[in-house]
Amino acid sequence: MAKPARINPTAELSGSAIPNDAAALVGHYRWVICALLFFATTINYLDRQVLGVLAPLLQKQIGWDEAQYSYIVAFFQAAYAIGLLLSGNIIDRVGLRIGYAAALGLWSLATMGHALVRTVSGFAAARFALGLGEGGNFPAAVKTVAEWFPRKERALATGIFNSGTNVGATVAPLAVPWIALRIGWQWAFIFTGLLGAVWLLAWVAIYRTPRSHHKVSSAELEYIDSDPPETADKVQWSHLLVHRQTWAILIGKLITDPTWWFLLFWLPKFFNTNYNLSISEFGLPLVVIYNAATVGSVAGGWLPKKFLAMGWPLNHARKGTMLICAVAAAPIIFAANIHSVWGAVAIISVAAAAHQGWSANIYTLISDIFPRCAVGSIAGIAGFGGAIGGMSAAPVIGHVLKMNLGYGPVFTIAGCTYLTALLILQLMVPKIEAVNLD
Repeated sequence: MAKPARINPTAELSGSAIPNDAAALVGHYRWVICALLFFATTINYLDRQVLGVLAPLLQKQIGWDEAQYSYIVAFFQAAYAIGLLLSGNIIDRVGLRIGYAAALGLWSLATMGHALVRTVSGFAAARFALGLGEGGNFPAAVKTVAEWFPRKERALATGIFNSGTNVGATVAPLAVPWIALRIGWQWAFIFTGLLGAVWLLAWVAIYRTPRSHHKVSSAELEYIDSDPPETADKVQWSHLLVHRQTWAILIGKLITDPTWWFLLFWLPKFFNTNYNLSISEFGLPLVVIYNAATVGSVAGGWLPKKFLAMGWPLNHARKGTMLICAVAAAPIIFAANIHSVWGAVAIISVAAAAHQGWSANIYTLISDIFPRCAVGSIAGIAGFGGAIGGMSAAPVIGHVLKMNLGYGPVFTIAGCTYLTALLILQLMVPKIEAVNLD
């Protein structure tokens, strides 16, 4: 295999990059592509969040207990882990246009399939199919950013598309109860699944690589390619798993992603149990929390760019932002002991924003370190670690709640995970620099 060119992680500060004042003159079609990633990620999280919003209602109608619900969640996360692990490599091989479309088509069909089931095992099967398809979203989106953006814009682009997770999670508690209480819970799954068909048509019609897209000017293409050239060779996993950087990113996701899964799948039940809020009442608290997460995602992408503009080296800019996020998430340990609904919302909102800022940077860390030809595979491996962490945590959370221990232990662990993950990352990757995959 050809030896990849080594990349200077601070190339965005060197003369090889087009100056910032010229960036506005080169065109902006890459942001249209970023908008497609944003909408795909919004649909991704809307589809997965429907069950969490409906959980209190379905728990009464179908009769599952806390442990059974946790197993349904775990089935989704197990499939999501498999999907992430396989899709990254598949997308690297077949390309983004086909790979992304196939993933979204699969998860949209699986979403609508929820309307056909009535048992715990049926929901577990539907969630498994959903997880397989949804596993393709982040490897595809991260790879798209690597193909369409120079290194200095990737964190911002990642933060923008990643904010779709919060928009999807915000729309769900507003739209899903309204649909479920008026025309039936089955239609909530059908309508959200159909949104994927709309996106799929737009993706197939619009997406091409930057070099083959007729709407990308030569100036914008030069700007996109302003970083040092990289190899286009496919990369085997055996060349990726030998690097400690791969394992550091995987472990970071393994430790911190369970917190986000908990916020997605258990927050409606938390507000229902702790504050007696019904399915039609907990929508506003969830909207506030997930909108705060949106702000955190974009701010987390913007902050390292600001630090770089101030002259910070990439290592300090990236890890400094992650440290700020880790510290901001820590107070969530007190959330279960607050008697006021809005006091709990405030603390959880800050933690949700911190998680999404953290997530934007740990995904961007992949393209800081690895060449474009490996980004999809590394994103899949990292997401696999996060999904395994969530899958492992789900039954534990279910049994903690079934034993009437409350949400306190869960929030306490969640508040400690980010600082722990950052310490491990620093020990394993003391300096961010390009790896040699030869």
